[in-house]
Amino acid sequence: MWRSTVAAVPGYRYRLVQVAGFAGSPARGNAKGAIVAPLAEEIARYISAKGLKRPAIVGHSMGGTVAMMVAARHPQAVGKVMVVDMLPQPAGLLGSDARGARGLADALEGLAATENGRGLIASAIRLFGNDAAVNTQSDPDVVARATHELAITDLTSELPRIAAPLTVVYAGPPSATPTYTTAYARNPGATLRRIENSGHMIMYDQPARFRSEFKAFLTR
Repeated sequence: MWRSTVAAVPGYRYRLVQVAGFAGSPARGNAKGAIVAPLAEEIARYISAKGLKRPAIVGHSMGGTVAMMVAARHPQAVGKVMVVDMLPQPAGLLGSDARGARGLADALEGLAATENGRGLIASAIRLFGNDAAVNTQSDPDVVARATHELAITDLTSELPRIAAPLTVVYAGPPSATPTYTTAYARNPGATLRRIENSGHMIMYDQPARFRSEFKAFLTR
């Protein structure tokens, strides 16, 4: 998903994260249990193990949640953060909140327990992604558990702990701005950047505009 953006903005050393169980990769450590919060901890561990000096972290959608978790829970490890089209409370993207979304999230997670349910989730994945070959499709069970975890996550109270400069790039009409402004109010230093005429996959829908915002973020 990030390759075209990275290729268009050279001059930096990038580390692209492939989440086990997504895009055809084996589930490995994500075969059971939580996914999102452990992924944030693994990235923080990687930063420390590799001796990285306050790197920039960029995350889209679930990756945006992970980026905020790392920055809030390991504030000294991160130089700056870009969140792409994600709210601190992901259920807000559906007009709900973590408490209200729990029932739907539980039902989605339960679907993965049956063959028909897994097929339904796989169909939904194809609707929101590209027409991937079978061997590059995401694992429905991993996706269901990650979605469940996101739906009941609320990082609003952790926003003040993000010490690194925070940039939020989001899609939508002007009416989306109050939602994002309110959602990130507890981090008053956050920079909000709206991109028009785009859906959730901003890097695909508005590649030139997104690359411009991405480059500006990296050079700030």
